[in-house]
Amino acid sequence: MAGSREKLEARVDGEILSAVRAIARRDGRELHALVDEALADLIEKRKDAPPRDHVLEAYRASHETFGSLYKKLAE
Repeated sequence: MAGSREKLEARVDGEILSAVRAIARRDGRELHALVDEALADLIEKRKDAPPRDHVLEAYRASHETFGSLYKKLAE
């Protein structure tokens, strides 16, 4: 996953940030490289995750209310 670089501003727990900075120093890497790696890992981990219960419930409720409309729109 390579692309243009964009700036990200985020607040992070101080202990977590200190630990990540220590890992970056130990590995001789830039902090942004570890952030990229962590976000890529998160995407990979979640891409095949099943939908959450509240999402499915909202879908079911919507389908009960608007199911016939969805069918007409699909035609």
